[in-house]
Amino acid sequence: MGLFILLAVFGAGIVIGAPVAFAMGIAAASAFWYEGFPMLITFQRATSGVTVFSLLAIPFFIFAGELMLHGGIAKRLVRLASALVGHLKGGLAMVNIFSSMLFGGISGSAIADISALGSLLVPVMKERGYRPDFAVNVTVTSSIAGIVIPPSHNMIIFAVAAGGGISVSKLFLAGVIPGILMCVSLAVAAYIISVRHNYPAEPFPGWRAVGRAAADALPGFMTAVIIVGGTLSGVFTVTESGAFGAIYALLLTIFYYRSLTLSGFITSVVGAVRTTAMVMILIAFASSFAYLLALYQVPARLSDLLVTISDNPIIILLMINVILLVLGMIMDMAALILICTPIFLPIAKGLGMDPTQFGIMMLINLGLGLCTPPVGTCLFVGCAVGRIKMEDALKSIWPFYLAILVALLLVTYVPGISLWLPSLLG
Repeated sequence: MGLFILLAVFGAGIVIGAPVAFAMGIAAASAFWYEGFPMLITFQRATSGVTVFSLLAIPFFIFAGELMLHGGIAKRLVRLASALVGHLKGGLAMVNIFSSMLFGGISGSAIADISALGSLLVPVMKERGYRPDFAVNVTVTSSIAGIVIPPSHNMIIFAVAAGGGISVSKLFLAGVIPGILMCVSLAVAAYIISVRHNYPAEPFPGWRAVGRAAADALPGFMTAVIIVGGTLSGVFTVTESGAFGAIYALLLTIFYYRSLTLSGFITSVVGAVRTTAMVMILIAFASSFAYLLALYQVPARLSDLLVTISDNPIIILLMINVILLVLGMIMDMAALILICTPIFLPIAKGLGMDPTQFGIMMLINLGLGLCTPPVGTCLFVGCAVGRIKMEDALKSIWPFYLAILVALLLVTYVPGISLWLPSLLG
């Protein structure tokens, strides 16, 4: 009955449109009340969920991404991508995807990617004869590269949800090849569509122009090098790397590029504070919710259920992916990481899957959920930036869904894709 109350109250909150964090908090409080626990337990579990030192890296990552967004870094990365891949068929689509790979590696945010690159590239793609739905679909699906390619604050959330036994540095390394693989898959899909619709290619500007664009973009790209390199080298902790990355981004955009205005700085601060508050509230109440799921032995029961359906690891992993895909269509990514990791990670480990590989699989899977209705945040933002209806985008987005699914299945069943680089670098 307690589990029924927990899930029923949470489901009712989602149905009536309550924020996911508060739906989890109210559901947890209701279950604690039914079990006869003091209400103070709800808030003790919530506060213990956010008193984790590594979570301090999240606001620094977010702030660095906001500074990159409002400090003109995106324009320089687009120029570099245009010089490198713009001469291919459907050149601007390739530029969009490659820019997302670069900018996502700096900002670590899919929404920041769409806001920055979408506002730059979607209008230009329309002017060059690309269909509006194609321009939006490329922008939306490629934006989730920022979730997989480090640095990503979602990797920190996963590490915390997994109980703290997973190295964030190892997750950073594990996300590089899968993120590139996903972008290559999207580029192949975009190329095929571009050939079919005869979309134009941009003229190659010459290697001298490529060198100038690379030199101009390199200082901005060093933000990711500082954050990721500092963590991997052991010089900084994850939190310290985030802090140094944010300081570097601030100094770079003010004194070197001189592109960050006072209004842009204020907007960056407000955006970072707002996003951080949302993430921390979510982590807090999800901690209480996850405690009750463990109390009611949900992971063990679900594992038993999956085993009764099939004892084949391939089938079980496929079922986990399907469940995550369905949940990703109706819930926010961070909430699902916090709820589903304690449930499915023990099952995956029981099948012999490395926790790091499972984390990358989950990030790609739930990243796809950001691009799907009815709660696809990236899809909503992309359609708003492109000024088209979501229904128009959904009619032609399926090749990009298929490309991401191919990358997801490869990461799920080929461990070396995510584990080779961490094992190579120790």
